[in-house]
Amino acid sequence: MTWESAISFFLAVLVFGITPGPGVFAILARALTSGAGSCFYLALGMVVSDILYLIAACIGLAALATHWSEVFTVVRIVGAVYLVYLGWKMWNAPLDLSATEEKPATFGGALSFLQGALISASNPKVILFYIAFLPTFMDLSVMTATDIGLAAFLTLVALMIGLMCIALFAAKARKLFKSERAVKRLNKSAGSIMVAAGAFLVSRN
Repeated sequence: MTWESAISFFLAVLVFGITPGPGVFAILARALTSGAGSCFYLALGMVVSDILYLIAACIGLAALATHWSEVFTVVRIVGAVYLVYLGWKMWNAPLDLSATEEKPATFGGALSFLQGALISASNPKVILFYIAFLPTFMDLSVMTATDIGLAAFLTLVALMIGLMCIALFAAKARKLFKSERAVKRLNKSAGSIMVAAGAFLVSRN
């Protein structure tokens, strides 16, 4: 991978990372209710799953999405149900004006990481995206372990930047909610986003 292709790859992955989907919806919902800091491990879990798909694509495991389609279907459904459950909890969350103030995250890092990993792992089409995506930036027939490592590193940085920028933007929007009515609207909006993410996830073939 040349420097020119590496920069192009980085920018393309950055754009891919902020494209609306279940992961972005989950980041938005979490940041709206708990601030940007609570999104770090959630985003990291998503990115690690994406990198695993990237590596699988690099070493030619396209058959994974086809031969293990039943397993991916189960994972997708489990992930969707979990998102809907989180959305329901947010929708029915008690009114708390202090929720609009920045405070330490109440979500455990490990749980958030696993949630993020589940969200990304439930979409096996990501591997197909990378399979179609990678030949634009590198010659897969002569790709080395160093190339794979560089692509994984660039993906990690680009996706984390994209997702955390979304989280910071959403967290800033929280400051606009100062009344009970506004907080109620915030909870319902965040819950609706999470439920929509779950519905979006389970509807994918």
